[in-house]
Amino acid sequence: MVRAITPVAKRGSKERKIRILVAKPGLDGHDRGALVLCRAFRDAGMEVIYAGLLPTPEQVAQMAVDEDVDVVALSLLNGAHMTAFPRVKKELEKRGGDDIVVVGGGIIPDSDRKKLEKMGITGNYGPGTPLKTIIDHIVTRVKKERWKTG
Repeated sequence: MVRAITPVAKRGSKERKIRILVAKPGLDGHDRGALVLCRAFRDAGMEVIYAGLLPTPEQVAQMAVDEDVDVVALSLLNGAHMTAFPRVKKELEKRGGDDIVVVGGGIIPDSDRKKLEKMGITGNYGPGTPLKTIIDHIVTRVKKERWKTG
């Protein structure tokens, strides 16, 4: 079980959980890591939605907006992160989800991490990253950018 800083925060007068969509956009059917993340996010107290295998970036963005998530967590192992991740971000913006936090992960070279960070896609952790590091990153971003609590 993963314990991290609490994913529950106050928004207005109500306490709520972080709502997160985990997705592997495009042609990547290796979902073991994504499923491990889903469980870790759930165990940390988040509401988790898994997009399933092979959703398009458009489908991921539409699910995120329809489900009113705080975070889209993207994972790719096939090297298409510089195509799929920015496309999800762009599709979110088209659908009014530009305030949804986007984090990434997978097999991502350091030089691409910097480019993704400039686009607002943060984290971009690789295999072996402690789950607490990923969860803490998400909680911090949501509180600071989505819920504006500092």
